[in-house]
Amino acid sequence: MENGNPQIDLLIVDDDDEFRASVARRFLRRGFAVQEAEDGETALDLAGRRQFDVAIVDMMMPGISGLELLRRFKAQHADCATIMLTGQATVESAVEAMKIGAFDYLRKPFALSELEVIIQKAFDHRRLEKENVQLKEVMHRTRGSHEIVGESSAMRDVFRLIDKAAPTDKALLIQGESGTGKELVARAIHRASTRSEKPLVIINCAALPETLLESELFGHEKGAFTGAVSAKPGLFELADRGTLLIDEIGEMPGSLQAKLLRVLEDGSMRRVGSLKERRVDVRLLAATNRNMETEVKSGNFREDLYYRINVMSLQIPPLRERPGDIRLLVEHFLGPQWQIEPEAMRAIEAYHWPGNVRQLQNALERAKILSDDNTIVKHDLPLDVTRGAAPDGEARPGSEAALATVERAHIVEVLRREKGNKARTARLLGVNRRSLYRLIEKFEITPAEINDGSA
Repeated sequence: MENGNPQIDLLIVDDDDEFRASVARRFLRRGFAVQEAEDGETALDLAGRRQFDVAIVDMMMPGISGLELLRRFKAQHADCATIMLTGQATVESAVEAMKIGAFDYLRKPFALSELEVIIQKAFDHRRLEKENVQLKEVMHRTRGSHEIVGESSAMRDVFRLIDKAAPTDKALLIQGESGTGKELVARAIHRASTRSEKPLVIINCAALPETLLESELFGHEKGAFTGAVSAKPGLFELADRGTLLIDEIGEMPGSLQAKLLRVLEDGSMRRVGSLKERRVDVRLLAATNRNMETEVKSGNFREDLYYRINVMSLQIPPLRERPGDIRLLVEHFLGPQWQIEPEAMRAIEAYHWPGNVRQLQNALERAKILSDDNTIVKHDLPLDVTRGAAPDGEARPGSEAALATVERAHIVEVLRREKGNKARTARLLGVNRRSLYRLIEKFEITPAEINDGSA
């Protein structure tokens, strides 16, 4: 970077050693990343191993001609803008180069300042095209942002941390139970950051198997695996100069943790099935409902990666620790056209909400469907919410013990219904198979419970 501008990766292809060295010296002084090639073969080899923003190509070279190299670049490295140079310019060659897809055409001799202007224009044009692709992809992948609601002291602490963390470019670990609003916090951080005009891209590690997760994050080339009928950029490329939220990062397989660490260290990555090194500038936000220190100690998560993603951390409180916000949330989710009877509100405020804000929102959406005359009454709410406190000696609804009991029973029920089939069970539970096996181990669910129905 120079003067706050992105560094330009430049490839100079010319068989004139003195000219090539002169151009390289100038642009190295300007802060460009410069590679040189004396012929077309060397240029293709370099472009196969590294992604370039702009290539300067001499028209007349021994071996592969400049026009042939341009054709191959357009076919194999279309994301590189190409500027053609010649000492023997003709209208025909200029027209041919522009038809093939050259960004511009320059006749020798020329002032290096003139070349620099064209390079900057080519880079800006390429970046604009890339941003258009990013925005189209992101529109298909992400939902609109929503407002974070809360006035409790716990949420005021969260808002203060968002204000402090947002303007930095540091990685941030967002921790909290399921349903507390980790994605909303990530969206708020992105909106308040210096990258707010660029994409925010979101992926959930728990929702994808390892092979698909790698392809989604890093992209793949055509033919990289069965079904890869065309090349596809990964989410790191789509988030370039923006923000990437990796949700449930504690579920990321070890093999991908190493690849993620490299991107965070130097911004370099490779698509699946490719040897070409690409560079991205991405701010990483990571979210998890796990205790990551425990995951590191147990060997499930790399310690060096943990320290990379945990430069700053933000803990989101569960809803039971911010009861004063419940009424505000109810009003927010219902909207001005809806009313709620006092008895129904008392039931909502008395419940401990193990599924946090997401569970509250779902309960209110259900109640709106069942209600009459835009008024929520107590019997419109789910039975779990309205049945009140448990008798003495029993686990309190919403307590960790009660939540674990309900979760275990639900997993056993689905396993029985699917006759022990782990793949179908994981799909119905909304987790991957690796997570299901960990849940079975955590709750000590035995084959006998699944097969004969004895609990």
